[in-house]
Amino acid sequence: MAAVPALRITPPTQPLRGAVELPGSKSITNRALLLAALADGTSHLTGALKSDDTRHMATALRQMGVEIDEPTATSFVVRGNGSLAVPPAPLFLGNAGTAVRFLTAVAAYVPGPVVLDGDRHMQKRPIAPLLDALGALGVDASAPTGCPPVTVRGTSHLAGGKVTIDAGLSSQYVSAILMAAGKADAPVAVSLRGTGLDARGYVDLTVAAMRAFGASVEQEGPMSWRVQPARYTATDFRIEPDASAATYVWAAAALTGGEIDIGLAPDAFTQPDAKAFAEIVRFPEMSAEINGSQMQDAIPTLAVLAAFNITPVRFTGIRNLRVKECDRISAVCTELCRIRPGLAREDGDDLIVTGDPALAGQTLPTRIETYADHRIAMSFALAGLRIGGITILDPACVGKTWPGYWDALKSLGVILSEDTTPSGHRTV
Repeated sequence: MAAVPALRITPPTQPLRGAVELPGSKSITNRALLLAALADGTSHLTGALKSDDTRHMATALRQMGVEIDEPTATSFVVRGNGSLAVPPAPLFLGNAGTAVRFLTAVAAYVPGPVVLDGDRHMQKRPIAPLLDALGALGVDASAPTGCPPVTVRGTSHLAGGKVTIDAGLSSQYVSAILMAAGKADAPVAVSLRGTGLDARGYVDLTVAAMRAFGASVEQEGPMSWRVQPARYTATDFRIEPDASAATYVWAAAALTGGEIDIGLAPDAFTQPDAKAFAEIVRFPEMSAEINGSQMQDAIPTLAVLAAFNITPVRFTGIRNLRVKECDRISAVCTELCRIRPGLAREDGDDLIVTGDPALAGQTLPTRIETYADHRIAMSFALAGLRIGGITILDPACVGKTWPGYWDALKSLGVILSEDTTPSGHRTV
């Protein structure tokens, strides 16, 4: 569907039924692209996501001399030789957090300077803890503002040793160091500062992907890993569907009393956001308190669902959502209250959604700001399945991780109308 300034959603009159083909996992695709680029030989990646984030990763790797072909809409063929070249220009990575953080770490293997930058949103996302960790391993990396742009002065090598990472803001710092450590000159012992790790499941995804490409990495304690020096080897790697995307489909079915086949059982996912299914199936009697620390990308979905819940829901353990593509705690709260004042509130870093089943069936004309954040757009589209008058601004932002999202809704019978003015629309 061509880009439009806004989409109005007409609530369906029947339960949504059918089948939806999910996109591949963004998290796994970008890990696999990076590891295949560092490997010796030709890797075939299937089931992959093609979106803004993965395009930025692939483009940056090509700029560093990696040959990447795209024979189908869901596959990459990556030909690596274990080395990276100095890119001819700064790497522009949009607002792709995985790409910026992962490439910052592996830029140590480039024989010269690499500048990594992004859009205005990325330039507000912190990266200093990762640079501190790289510095402990002898990497010369700097970011004057503590956010991109970042300059890494690579030497083609990464020294071994011990490094302690402050992962309080993002588990991606840990994943970046672990993947870079896979081809270091000597063993690397990685430990975390503190007692816990939000989004721990994403580090587990990293370790699994590293092992698939031949790395030797062992967990030595609850918050520590040891990576032995080894060369990554090419492999054929199948990428599973995106669990974060699945949450929108599960929630759409729950809200409308429908049944939608995504081709994979909830317990078959290895990604942490699949844990959200346990709360979605409880709707409209979701838990009074939901700890979102291990399923952070699913929180906007659950929060919109909670707006129709019988009782209030408090979301805890979500502090890191403040430094995602936008401040998602504030954004979700603001947009829920735009639908109806008082529908949500912030309590420190917690989000409380009051819940009101009577919202369903009402017409509450609301233009939802999306903050250039794909998850805000996709989750608030769910509100439009039960409330008349919901319009999503900048709907094209879903291209970051699911370019076909609106087409998927249309395939289920949801009517979407282009909103060209505040008062007018035409069906697309």
